[in-house]
Amino acid sequence: MAAGLSSRFAPVSYERPKGLLRVRGEVLVERQIRQLREAGISDITIVLGYKKEQFLYLAEKYGVRLVVNDEYASRNNNSSLWLVRDRLSNTYVCSSDDYFTENVFEPYVWRAYYAAQYAEGPTREWCLSTNGEGRITAATVGGHDAWYMLGHVYFDRSFSTRFASILECEYDLPQTADKLWEDLYIEHVGELDMRVRPYPSGVINEFDSLDELRAFDPLFLDSMDSEVFDNITRALGCSRDEIHDVYPLKQGLTNLSCHFSTADGEYVYRHPGVGTELLIDRSAELAAQRTAFGLGIDRTFVDGDAARGWKISRYLPGCRNLDAHDPEQVRQAMRMARSLHESGATVERRFDFYREAKRYERLLRKHGPISAAGFEETAAKVERLEAFVRADDAPTCLCHNDFFSLNFLIGSDGAYHLIDWEYAGMSDYANDFGTFCVCCQLDEDEVERALADYFGRTPTRAELRHNLAHIQLAGWCWYLWALLKEAEGDCVGEWLGIYHRYALDYLDRTLALYEGAGTGRAAAKAKSTKAVA
Repeated sequence: MAAGLSSRFAPVSYERPKGLLRVRGEVLVERQIRQLREAGISDITIVLGYKKEQFLYLAEKYGVRLVVNDEYASRNNNSSLWLVRDRLSNTYVCSSDDYFTENVFEPYVWRAYYAAQYAEGPTREWCLSTNGEGRITAATVGGHDAWYMLGHVYFDRSFSTRFASILECEYDLPQTADKLWEDLYIEHVGELDMRVRPYPSGVINEFDSLDELRAFDPLFLDSMDSEVFDNITRALGCSRDEIHDVYPLKQGLTNLSCHFSTADGEYVYRHPGVGTELLIDRSAELAAQRTAFGLGIDRTFVDGDAARGWKISRYLPGCRNLDAHDPEQVRQAMRMARSLHESGATVERRFDFYREAKRYERLLRKHGPISAAGFEETAAKVERLEAFVRADDAPTCLCHNDFFSLNFLIGSDGAYHLIDWEYAGMSDYANDFGTFCVCCQLDEDEVERALADYFGRTPTRAELRHNLAHIQLAGWCWYLWALLKEAEGDCVGEWLGIYHRYALDYLDRTLALYEGAGTGRAAAKAKSTKAVA
């Protein structure tokens, strides 16, 4: 099995699958293939998924069969066994990233078994319970002074037949998607005969973190070809040996992030997700990030690269996100927005809520007619509102455009930092206010206070309606984005309703401010024309 993301092994897994790492001079999966063949086993299938193209050479080099698991990111490893259920017989099931110091494989095995190692004292591994004959009767996550699952497994023909039948029955159940194949086994342990096969400590090696692997192979990092570690050492002026305490923080479709430490402190390495270069202007992001650092708005920034999309930031232990319902914290956020908007900094990227909404609408219509109730009527009103907003001729400036509580970090020293500048661009100054109100779900009183905090005074009628309009435009833009994501098969959850609510709540009232006795350009022009007539 070689399909998984190996997310716990960040940042090494950002560049190559764990099974292709070279440990003590040998590629992990190649070492296992060699050991299998030395035991007389040549019928070998490798199930691929994450970065599958990097494994393709194995077919020609070793004559192995390759099977691609397209569900590797959406399901657990039960999906890998599902794909090869017709090949399960007297079969070893192995993880491509294990390292066996001795050859554990045999040409003949009598009964199904799970390899195990003994833990003295407490452990967080899967601990096994057995009957007097060594048959596994239960497994629990965590225990002490126990044999625990570690390494390869052997299915005999009887076990394979029954397990394949269970997979057939349960694979399509919603609750099965996130299960390990071992979860299914333990749930049916009474009907699946499997024994414990004990091994001495040190024979079977699984590496759950980079630090664990380096303890096993001290030369691993120095000998590895890694752009990630080259970026870190160049940016920080440190050696690879100084990098430690490496673990993942976040892995998603947009970016991947991991923590690491050096003698100078703790850091976060941000690695761009696949395809993000098509969505995000990294040059604009980096320019905005440097501006934010210079203004003191984000002092976590250390270094980054526009061409490759990586970024290094300082890690803030004990930090917290901004509470958008705390008046003092909101006041500080609004001051930071004003400082950014008045900085005079510019970037090449432009961002406009209405244009973005129209783009999402065009993409949405490719999936068929938009069936949301009242959509066309609402869209026509939004177009009218946008015409008034354009007529305001409001200042355009550098905006964050993802300005809400989760992108604020408050350090243990009380310092505020506005992070994640991927959507920064030249925009109407009210973009950030609109985003904040919608994404932080401010009520009307909180909106009024926040706007006064932004200006440092009571806003004029023209300023009020312009900023309220951007609450509506932000809600409308992200509502259309949410409809598109749902049409594409993703679930945005409660946010679809939240965006829709703000889009509707601020539409008619803001139009009324513009179309009534307003003081904006459109109203002034209309009054002037009427007087002349």
